[in-house]
Amino acid sequence: MTIKRITVAQHERALVWKNKTFAGVLEPGKHWLVAPMNDIAAQLYDLTVPEFEHARVDFLVKEARATMERYFDIVELTENEVGLVHKNGKFSGVLAPGKRQLYWKGPIEVKVEKIDISADVEASEPVAKLLGRARQPLLTQVLDAASIVEVPDTSVALLIVDGKFTKLLEPGLHVFWKYQRTVKVELVDRRMQTMEVSGQDILTKDKVSLRVNLTALWQVEDVVQARAGLQNFVEYIYKELQFALREAIGSRTLDELLGAKGDLDREIQASARGKIEQHGIKLASVGLKDVILPGEMKDILNRVVEAEKVAQANLIKRREETAATRSLLNTARLMDENPTLLRLKELETLEKVTEKVDKLTVFGGLDGVLKDVVRIQVPAH
Repeated sequence: MTIKRITVAQHERALVWKNKTFAGVLEPGKHWLVAPMNDIAAQLYDLTVPEFEHARVDFLVKEARATMERYFDIVELTENEVGLVHKNGKFSGVLAPGKRQLYWKGPIEVKVEKIDISADVEASEPVAKLLGRARQPLLTQVLDAASIVEVPDTSVALLIVDGKFTKLLEPGLHVFWKYQRTVKVELVDRRMQTMEVSGQDILTKDKVSLRVNLTALWQVEDVVQARAGLQNFVEYIYKELQFALREAIGSRTLDELLGAKGDLDREIQASARGKIEQHGIKLASVGLKDVILPGEMKDILNRVVEAEKVAQANLIKRREETAATRSLLNTARLMDENPTLLRLKELETLEKVTEKVDKLTVFGGLDGVLKDVVRIQVPAH
């Protein structure tokens, strides 16, 4: 015969096993256990840890349910239920569907809120806020149970459940249960986007190789239509702009390209817009950013421009010479018709000459100055 003394503290309980059979629960106090052949055992549990974990919990609930219900809160979830655990009024964990969990009745009050997840994959707004505010170490457990998505006010989101599009998600916090399903959320920015189609090597109609950079502004207007028709609408827009650019440049010579850049922008936009906008995407504007010529073509164009400038300069020079000659001819005619004007011109010339002469000796007085110093032979008619 074996006698054992067991002391159970105020915050403890003990499970007693005799001959490997459950014999009951010991409450606080001193207890004497008597069993033959030393086949007796007592397992102490601290009530400040309310979760009861035992390898034979299913057996205990089935075979000693009355005793279990006296000392434990028994939580049993169906395959379509999730449990939100609250300890002393504070959220402390999530129980998965089909879970059976026992909590000691004691100093910590445990309540489990059961939520049916068969009707809706998305958690209600109060539950979403509760789960969304979780912090470590609780956050890891929450993320195992649910997907937390925050959609910014510049975007919308597509909810895909088990590979099927379910609905659009408006900006805000959303939480989706992961159990028994695969949940995926795709964010789509609704703002105007910039796309660079750069480094495109293209031949013009007259076989000149160019490198062209294109800038486009686009925006998703119908998110559902864009996703339904396109696997990757960003890549699709890029390809359509690339094709439109090659077609527009390939149908023009270099002179036409350089002389009508605005027309080229409009043609590219018109060509790509119809294909892009049928998928719910708005093409706002298109513009050539850079047209880069190869080195030898730059030299040729520079020489052409230089020759054009030289020709323009020569033309202006000839025009000025012609104008000057015409002016001289008109002056000569006036002097021929007016002797007084001729004499005034002589005096003007004399004045200029005397400015350069240091000393001038005049014979014959004023008349000699007027008539003999400068003589202009007027041809006879």
